[in-house]
Amino acid sequence: MKKLSKIVSIIMAGVICFTFTGCGSANYGVIDDEAVRRGINEGTEFVIIDDGNIALSGSASQAHIDACFAVLDLINQQRAAKGLAALVWSDKLTSAAQVRANEITGTFSHTRPDGSEFWTVDSTVQYGENLAKLYDSPNSVTNAWLNSPTHAANILDGGFKTVGIAIAQGNDGLYWAQEFGY
Repeated sequence: MKKLSKIVSIIMAGVICFTFTGCGSANYGVIDDEAVRRGINEGTEFVIIDDGNIALSGSASQAHIDACFAVLDLINQQRAAKGLAALVWSDKLTSAAQVRANEITGTFSHTRPDGSEFWTVDSTVQYGENLAKLYDSPNSVTNAWLNSPTHAANILDGGFKTVGIAIAQGNDGLYWAQEFGY
């Protein structure tokens, strides 16, 4: 137990030392608004699946897939350190995340390029979103999200049980989308 406590302390000290910001870029400011849609489907049959943009999901390179699973491992380590259950990978959320990652290479926002909300890619599964741009590794993007209170809340406190993560290559670097579900 002492060893685990020491490891967690070292990790937390490292996280505090980093100056990364969540849902922004390594070189630019923070967009720190909470992007959580809660209860929209409760008691209704309101469902949006954006068939017109699902084609945007495309396919990811093996390196990007590996990086996304590395982020999943890193966030689940943080959750375990807090006594939380691991987030479970969701293929549906990953498809939605790929759409969002591709979209944000042109317009970096929680609002989609057509003006609709992020969750309209597939409202049956999307309830929270973290975005980031220009982070070049799983460690750097995970640290950025964990250093932003609202993005860390999605990872650690949002009550979410599932996650999908995707990366898109923009002209200036990598764009990351992390979608959460229940």
